[in-house]
Amino acid sequence: MPETHLEFEKPIVELRKKLQELQELSENNQLDLSNEINSLTERMNQTMKEIYSKLTPWQRVQLARHPERPYTLDYIDHLFTNFIELSGDRRFRDDKAIVGGFAKFQGKPVMVIGTQKGRDMKSNVYRNFGWPSPEGYRKAMRLMQLADKADVPIITLIDTPGAFPGISSEERHIAEAIAVNLRDMFALRVPVISVIIGEGGSGGAIGIGVGNRVLIMENAYYSVITPEGCAAILWKDRKFAPQAADALQLTAEKLLELGIADAIIPEPFGGAQRDHEQAAKLLGEVLAKQLSELRKLSGSKLREQRYEKFRSMGRFIEGALPAPGEQESPEAAAPEGDAAKEAVE
Repeated sequence: MPETHLEFEKPIVELRKKLQELQELSENNQLDLSNEINSLTERMNQTMKEIYSKLTPWQRVQLARHPERPYTLDYIDHLFTNFIELSGDRRFRDDKAIVGGFAKFQGKPVMVIGTQKGRDMKSNVYRNFGWPSPEGYRKAMRLMQLADKADVPIITLIDTPGAFPGISSEERHIAEAIAVNLRDMFALRVPVISVIIGEGGSGGAIGIGVGNRVLIMENAYYSVITPEGCAAILWKDRKFAPQAADALQLTAEKLLELGIADAIIPEPFGGAQRDHEQAAKLLGEVLAKQLSELRKLSGSKLREQRYEKFRSMGRFIEGALPAPGEQESPEAAAPEGDAAKEAVE
């Protein structure tokens, strides 16, 4: 697959191209261009620092969707041993958008479950572009209950824009499948750690995301809706996705501040796509620490903690409803511009 560059990375790409041309000129013509090469290298490094240290929420969403970013199976390859994939929901079929099975993490057994995308058209069709179907969530719940019986911790890796919204999903009760997972994950008596490694979109993410710890990668996002979906509702146009990303407060820093995420997992400079091995190492360090803490708790304490964690999320504001005569028309009530951002906030 050719290397992918995002729009905001173009200044870096141009400088890297000039640096490569300068190095080739030096080698091919026996010229000493070390001063020029060092100067250009310093300029490129400074540009990278300026860009990656001031990423907007929309740019982080773009990084979360980067096609070269490590996916669930990449992390399984780097972090886990003796992985045995388990398939099927025992009702309809096996959903390839969710993978899972027993494995060992640092020599101890765990159940690892995650959403999986593809890297080209063929594998994306096979994985349904990372959009799980009802049977995927039922498979995930079957594996979690199996882990509960075996007294094995559960690690879920989340990277999905959302649950598959097609007619076939509705026919097989996608909402019920997610709702059952939410209910039954609260009953598990083993440690559950959920990690957003890329996209964390809506019910598609939380369907395997009810954890004692919710961790998020530095450039991942977690939101009730994708920025495009939010823009289509508020502004009737997906081109306002960057503004929606600002309003949704979906970045790792905001989620930690709001108490949704428990910890942020750092990524290699420029994003996890630049170094899969280092990204996995950083994830593994945080997983080990969190698992060590959770393994000390009893089953009843784990259930209680998980329940209290999610019950404490959100803020409620009480206020009087407008009088019948004061009710605005739908057209007048529709937010636009900055008002839409304030409405979301």
